[in-house]
Amino acid sequence: MAAIQLENVSKSYGAVSVIENLSLTVDAGELVVFLGPSGSGKSTLLRMIAGLETIDRGSLTIGGLRCESLPPGQRNVAMVFQNYALYPHMTVRENMAFGLRNIGLPTPEIDKRVAEAARMLEMEALLERRPSQLSGGQRQRVAIGRAIVKEPKAFLFDEPLSNLDAALRVRTRVELAQLHQRMKATMIYVTHDQTEAMTLADRIVVLNKCKIEQIGSPMDVYLRPASRFVASFIGSPGMNFLPVEVPRPGRAPVTMRNGFQLEIDAAVPSGGQFDLGIRPEAVNVVTDGDTASAATTEASVSVVERLGERTLAYCRLNDGTEIIAQDSGRSGIRAGDRVRLSFDPTAIHLFDAAGKSYAAH
Repeated sequence: MAAIQLENVSKSYGAVSVIENLSLTVDAGELVVFLGPSGSGKSTLLRMIAGLETIDRGSLTIGGLRCESLPPGQRNVAMVFQNYALYPHMTVRENMAFGLRNIGLPTPEIDKRVAEAARMLEMEALLERRPSQLSGGQRQRVAIGRAIVKEPKAFLFDEPLSNLDAALRVRTRVELAQLHQRMKATMIYVTHDQTEAMTLADRIVVLNKCKIEQIGSPMDVYLRPASRFVASFIGSPGMNFLPVEVPRPGRAPVTMRNGFQLEIDAAVPSGGQFDLGIRPEAVNVVTDGDTASAATTEASVSVVERLGERTLAYCRLNDGTEIIAQDSGRSGIRAGDRVRLSFDPTAIHLFDAAGKSYAAH
């Protein structure tokens, strides 16, 4: 296990700056996920750590060793790519052992490491097969095994599950989480899939436009987004955003465009126009017999999405504002129904024009 520290690193391609003065520390044994949309800089940052991209300015330390000027082979990290890159003419055993043979490791040590990695990944029965005889998930396990046998200071994963089908992604995601729990190794994992990030990460680094928007545990990022971008990117479906009028600085009721007033406990530095952010699970369809929610507003249901354990209602308020609400899995609501919606005031965020979040307390 080794900590990884980036200090004010920058990367440019000609006149185009893609990473600018970025600093980050990954603790030893931690699994950190770089999460963001395409073009956010997450893969570039990972490749800078691996040595596949140069660091123009700043420093990189891996396990206490300065590495920004070292070639990839001397950084003692192992990278698992989206493309498995297995040798088709070699068996699983030979693919896993190939890199160790190239560095002249003794055969008994190679055999020991391959056997241990195969046991860890539950693929002892696959060692004599060739890649063409394996499923996509099995090939990805071989690629991971090839990284494990190197016994690196850290593992770097660049969207390793992107080529798998949905069901296989779920199974392999769980296997990766279990692998990290067993190995307690330092891992950095790049993905644009928020479910992977929420499942795997000790901490998530949310990247947008090659800058860090927020760093935190999965639930911190989900429940307390630092910006409107994070709030919209994390969650499926994403957070609702509704224009509201805030009458004065501090804590005050807010007014939606349809005239509905909502008491919230989020302090803002000035009055004026804000966007109210609230996740669908905090907007509930109120049944006729429910007297607990006095503060409600009317809406019409446009689409009903039945997910089994819950029902999502895509609604439209009287002023035309669209909002997604949640009902029980056994909900009887249908498209075209008029419903009443209640809001959880403790789950509300206000976002100013710059996207900064002011959360309810």
